[in-house]
Amino acid sequence: MIDACGIGALPDAADYGDAGTNTLAHVAELSGGLDLPLLGRLGLGSILALRGVPPASAPVLHGRLSADGPGKDSIAGHWELMGVVVADAPPTFPDGLPDELLARVERAVGLALICNRPYNGVAAIDDFGAEHLASGALIVYTSQDSVLQLAAHESVLAPAGLYAACERVRALLSSGGDAVGRVIARPFLGVPGAFERVGRRDYALAPPTRSYLDELQEAGVETHSVGKVHDLFAGVGIARAHPGATNREAIATIEGLIDSVDSGLIFANLIETDQRYGHRKDVAGFHGALREIDAAVGRWLPRLGADDLLVLTADHGCDPASAHTDHTRESVPLLARFDGDGGRRHDGALADVGASAYSWLTGRTTAAIPGKSFISDA
Repeated sequence: MIDACGIGALPDAADYGDAGTNTLAHVAELSGGLDLPLLGRLGLGSILALRGVPPASAPVLHGRLSADGPGKDSIAGHWELMGVVVADAPPTFPDGLPDELLARVERAVGLALICNRPYNGVAAIDDFGAEHLASGALIVYTSQDSVLQLAAHESVLAPAGLYAACERVRALLSSGGDAVGRVIARPFLGVPGAFERVGRRDYALAPPTRSYLDELQEAGVETHSVGKVHDLFAGVGIARAHPGATNREAIATIEGLIDSVDSGLIFANLIETDQRYGHRKDVAGFHGALREIDAAVGRWLPRLGADDLLVLTADHGCDPASAHTDHTRESVPLLARFDGDGGRRHDGALADVGASAYSWLTGRTTAAIPGKSFISDA
């Protein structure tokens, strides 16, 4: 799951302020063309026109996937990939927390809060870090997504204390109209002008319905997560969680699992196209991360057998050409390499990924969870 690699605005994108967005196409244009030979050979340029990535002569199964439910954040995208489609979007705080809710959160944290407005995370720490160090008040900030983020310098509140505070806030905001999708802990260190974020933790709501992860576990299939996937599902349906705080760490973890796991599902998030580059509109960094992933996929393919399925996709967009720094409401690419893929095109729902993984690993389908397997159509 290549985070934030959207490929075009969904029909309702204007409702989110995202009309005309297309993350990969705009990264390609602003980069002067993408250098992704392996992803190109698999068929990335066969999904949509991308500068530098021509259509493949012999693509794998490829297409475009769309969200069926509302939202454009990591929880919505990851949940839908595994068949959890919600009817109503969780609350957002585009103007910061209302006064009454802010007071309740302050009581739960046990400290005063400053900032309390939508903010880019790096900028929030840069702009409020000195005040935080002087006053001891924690930095709280929001966005267009259903998130509440709390940041603290390690000298003011050690990471363990910040994590505990976020757990209390998670418990406070767990139901009704206040049930924010994620509470995120953002420890940081350094000095003003040179702050560095470290040790992020996400505290997500548990999925409200069963997912294909649950179905796989019930069928006796071992489920592995890499990176923030475990946190986004609140651990539900995940048998073993593995590290992946950076792309390099996640890629190394994936390669170790490919070599050591005989059967099961590996659900991995490659985060840097979103967290490190997308929100900062760092086009060169975004392209560099894609090139690193392209090279990694080239190492994975020779190690996969005829009984292995590889799916490459995303969860939403984060278009560097948009007017804001938040996620963008976009469709995402689908590249699926498996024995018998046939080079077909498959345009469908995000949930088709979970349905296909379930079909591949169990030989079954289920009508109880959204999604249509592209395996059963092969």
